[in-house]
Amino acid sequence: MLRTFSRPIPLVLALAFFSFIPVLNALVETIQIPTGTYAKDSAHLAVAPVAWFLHVLAGAAFGLSGPLNFVLALRRRFGRLHRVTGWIFFGSAAALGLSALSLLLSVEPQRTPVVDIARGVFGVALLVATGKAIAAIRRRDIAGHRAWVIRAYAIGMGLGTVALVFFPVYLVTGQPPTGLASDLLFAASWAINIGFAEWVIRRLNPTIRRVPA
Repeated sequence: MLRTFSRPIPLVLALAFFSFIPVLNALVETIQIPTGTYAKDSAHLAVAPVAWFLHVLAGAAFGLSGPLNFVLALRRRFGRLHRVTGWIFFGSAAALGLSALSLLLSVEPQRTPVVDIARGVFGVALLVATGKAIAAIRRRDIAGHRAWVIRAYAIGMGLGTVALVFFPVYLVTGQPPTGLASDLLFAASWAINIGFAEWVIRRLNPTIRRVPA
């Protein structure tokens, strides 16, 4: 497994698989929002169209640029390109986190407080992880930088895991989960992402025993 995460093609394919649903959803919404053709269950977000559009646009850029930043060959052979994709990643991460918090403050809650709390916590966590990643690379801490980028990507792509968790429930019951159970699954999906990210970080660097300061 360690070798898998050290090789460019398997790593990119794995990340692309988990980010496919949220990226595709974001790309579709970048067209739907300006044209007003979005789904009815998303209509409540139209009260903050700028924040909503920025959120999906940043989400698409974040999901597309993220896997490229983990490609070992890109980092070693095309350092300038890696820096460009890195700044796209960081810029979109900041926009994603800030727009998420803006939507949280602007949009009337549609579900239980569990979802809003989770969105607020993980929105702030994404901004913190992004800032930590930038600070680490500025002091030439490559291992720390990589660890925080992995954490940021895991948080930002939480929606992908939500879809993977909800889909089997839909197949078994014939309908998507609703109510408190649904919202707990929603929050748990993000926790799964973060737990998996920490496992990957420790596999890549066994000397890491805790979240670095």
